[in-house]
Amino acid sequence: MISLGGCSLELMKCDITELEVDAIVNAANGMLKMGGGVAGAIRRKAGDEVQRECDEWVRRNGPVPVGGAAITGAGRLRAKYVVHAVGPIWGEGDEERKLRSAFESSVRLAEEHGVRSIAFPAISAGTFGVPREVSARALLGAALDYMRSGRCSIPRVIFCLYDDETYRVFEEELRRLTAQA
Repeated sequence: MISLGGCSLELMKCDITELEVDAIVNAANGMLKMGGGVAGAIRRKAGDEVQRECDEWVRRNGPVPVGGAAITGAGRLRAKYVVHAVGPIWGEGDEERKLRSAFESSVRLAEEHGVRSIAFPAISAGTFGVPREVSARALLGAALDYMRSGRCSIPRVIFCLYDDETYRVFEEELRRLTAQA
């Protein structure tokens, strides 16, 4: 765990749907259709209510752009909210900037809803094919910048990583990024 600017950042190997935090982040697609991966796990545990809210959000606002986010309730999850962050698909270009934007958009929405703890997955590192190293560099870099900014109002930021290899990659990248500071 790293503490900086009144906030903490921690890595955990866990199931994001089981965490007791104010908000969990869903690695979403622009239409907010919750099919497989993190989204599928959230839908199975939260119930259909979250998908209905997503469908209503898209009906009212249109698709969420890459790097953007939307927020819904969390259905039957322990969390209060699900933030649906749209990451890039590998090969579309400018993936790191888009991942950083997805982090920033998620945090902005969470702050607007009074969130004090938030858990992120390795956005885009699954079905969207972004290499774990790229996801880790962009997301952890954005998280550390947020903590150093002096405007960090979410005291607890977690990266919930599902498997050993992803956890190892994020751990190595966090070590590298904090050694540079």
